[in-house]
Amino acid sequence: MLTLCGLPMSNYYNKVKMALLEKNVPFTEEHAKTGSTDEAILSASPLGKIPFIRTEQGCLCESQAIMDYIESSWPTPSLMPKDAFAAAKVRELITFIDLHLELVVRELYTQAFFGGTVSESAQARVRKVLEKNITAFKRLAKFTPYVAGDSFTQADCAAFASLPLVGMATKAVYGEDLLLAAGVDYKPYIKMIGERPSAQRVVADRKASQA
Repeated sequence: MLTLCGLPMSNYYNKVKMALLEKNVPFTEEHAKTGSTDEAILSASPLGKIPFIRTEQGCLCESQAIMDYIESSWPTPSLMPKDAFAAAKVRELITFIDLHLELVVRELYTQAFFGGTVSESAQARVRKVLEKNITAFKRLAKFTPYVAGDSFTQADCAAFASLPLVGMATKAVYGEDLLLAAGVDYKPYIKMIGERPSAQRVVADRKASQA
């Protein structure tokens, strides 16, 4: 059986977990902290990052590689369009969400969520990049009603896990949600996705972990 390793607080962990739940894949969960120097974890995830998975074939890290493995191994129900171009557009959106939004805003998390501080120069630099990238993301995101169009896809797993973090972190640091300020009205979308059993499980487990 597949084992998902990481923490329910991690958005990338929850991105993968949501896909597993959507596909009804049997899996267990194993607690693993990011940045570990434990050899057992480094042998599975050489940078000590989460999530990673353990399978009968071996271990696999990097959330999108894991997502692609899940899609290939359990193709039904599909979380990727059958059309090659449409599938590529989903991957394009995931790249924007993961790399051009969440990875950029992550620099603010110390101040936004953990009581630390981020220098004013770093704040200004991150804001400049985020505003540019959010404008670009707005050109791609459809929300009709799903982020990539009329079907639930891997992109929705990524969006549900990460867009609220972008909004909350920028609100905490800048005093305004930069997604909303740019006209990305994502909150009704998050509410809609949040009604799915997979999303409810992810949120419940995250809250339990926080408690």
